[in-house]
Amino acid sequence: VQLQASGGGLVQPGGSLRLSCAASGNIFRVNNMGWFRQAPGKQRELVAIITSGTGTNYANSVKGRFTISRDNARNAVYLQMDSLRPEDTAVYYCHAVINGPSVYWGQGTLVTVSS
Repeated sequence: VQLQASGGGLVQPGGSLRLSCAASGNIFRVNNMGWFRQAPGKQRELVAIITSGTGTNYANSVKGRFTISRDNARNAVYLQMDSLRPEDTAVYYCHAVINGPSVYWGQGTLVTVSS
């Protein structure tokens, strides 16, 4: 099983980006999916998570600005990021629990918010 993330880039403060992540391989069941991020010199932190029942949870710092969604037919998870701030600059990693308790991570995609 692999997770492939895409959609990062450079954006000005106040701008928007949409991250995508798709799981591929021998998949029977996808449980929670989510996004984490790691800024330079900081620990990796949860950004948002979505359950198989589409329940969601967000970090306080992104509530009201980011929206997580998933497409179960494509085994994909998305993160719509609006009103981006310089402090959102980080490498974003997608995360999924697949085929029971197995946890998988994508390769990371860099988001840079700067004028």
